[in-house]
Amino acid sequence: MFSAVHGPTARKRGALRLATATAVTGLVAAGAIAGAGTSFADDKPAASSSGVHATLKSASVTVGAKIDVNNHGKKTAPVGGLFELKVDNAGVIQTYCIDLNHETVDNASYKEVTWAESSLANKAEAAGKINWILDHSYPKVTPDQLSKAIGGKDLTKDTAAAATQAAIWHLSDDVEAVPQDAAAAELTTYLLAKAENKPEPKASLGFDKDAVSGRPGSQVGPLTVQTNAKKVALGIAPGAAAGVQLTDVNGKVITSAVNGTQVYFKVPKGTADGFAKVTASAQTTVPVGRAFVSDGEIQSQTFILASTSVVPVTAVATAKWADQGAAPAVSVKKDCVKGGLDVSVSNKGTKDFDVVVLGKKLTVPANSSQTVFVPVAEDAKYDFTIADQHFSGVLDCKTAGTGTPTPSSKPSPASAGGTSTGGSSTGTNGGTNLAETGSSSSTPMIAGAAVVLVLLGGGAVFFLRKKKTAGN
Repeated sequence: MFSAVHGPTARKRGALRLATATAVTGLVAAGAIAGAGTSFADDKPAASSSGVHATLKSASVTVGAKIDVNNHGKKTAPVGGLFELKVDNAGVIQTYCIDLNHETVDNASYKEVTWAESSLANKAEAAGKINWILDHSYPKVTPDQLSKAIGGKDLTKDTAAAATQAAIWHLSDDVEAVPQDAAAAELTTYLLAKAENKPEPKASLGFDKDAVSGRPGSQVGPLTVQTNAKKVALGIAPGAAAGVQLTDVNGKVITSAVNGTQVYFKVPKGTADGFAKVTASAQTTVPVGRAFVSDGEIQSQTFILASTSVVPVTAVATAKWADQGAAPAVSVKKDCVKGGLDVSVSNKGTKDFDVVVLGKKLTVPANSSQTVFVPVAEDAKYDFTIADQHFSGVLDCKTAGTGTPTPSSKPSPASAGGTSTGGSSTGTNGGTNLAETGSSSSTPMIAGAAVVLVLLGGGAVFFLRKKKTAGN
């Protein structure tokens, strides 16, 4: 999904369009993943999707106030505070920025991810302290309660949000951030002094892998359900072969699951080579502290969840089967610690599955699996297909560095479920917003890179596009 970008910034971001490339010297190793195996279907099964999907309602802060930021010698005064994400088919959740110098984009798509898949990947202690701050500050704690904690100083929703954002920026972006309001500045100091390392919250809903494979006449799996919901509904998406059922490890047909449930596909003997998708759905409260990254070709800054409500969550994964030959299933996870993708290939077929990774040939024997790491340049687009499974996205793992944010006016009032949650001042809405997020049109964009992966068996191409440097 592409996000709309309006006004002058749209022209600036035009320079950031991604270009297809076949090799980049010195930025990322170019190479290939290739496979020779069975083609399961003309209609390629999609990669798994999980958790919460949402849209940024506005590129402007909705509750907050100005913060003096010293970004490694570059001093600015952006408005910092809460943003609102509209959950698909549900209400609104509130987030703080953990990625100071990236832009925010109106209507940008977002998805829930682990810390390891975000800019918090290499900041375990900082991430834990941010999670503590979220649990002990606004909006989870009222301005009156926070005022008492710092000795009775008067705080509003706007100044409490600004204080919380400033404390988070200290940890997420390693900058000096001090709210212009005196009481808010005291709250920032208080939060940083008290913060402790708090564990990462559990996922709202997902599976442990994207796909599983096997042979007709057997149970194909397992996929393990990962959720904080009390109960998850399970079903097989339309289009699966007749007779395919979801079962537990003992072969009992199941229509629901809980955290840790192992799900199998029972595929009748004689079923033609093919695939089926399992859908999982639930209503749950997404835990405060979950990271949200932009889920589209146009990047928008990374957020962390500050307040939540009960929302619908979904997950999808694929089972594939083949009677003879290799039966590969591929799972891909973003690895922000190493800076790339972990590509796992499982082969439950009767023959070996040959894979060439960065020029080195690997063989995945029948009933075994291999995982390879594919380096991807920061901010680079990846888009590839392996064994009929398609994966795409942008590697957005790091904060943008030392940008030069432009000061802005105060934020506009916020509305969550029809109730005002912000101050009475107004600000700029619409389009991409640099001033209110601490980003800048002059922020250097890290040059992208390309890794070309030619699939010998599936005939698919993995390509990464190069994002051009902008703002220089």
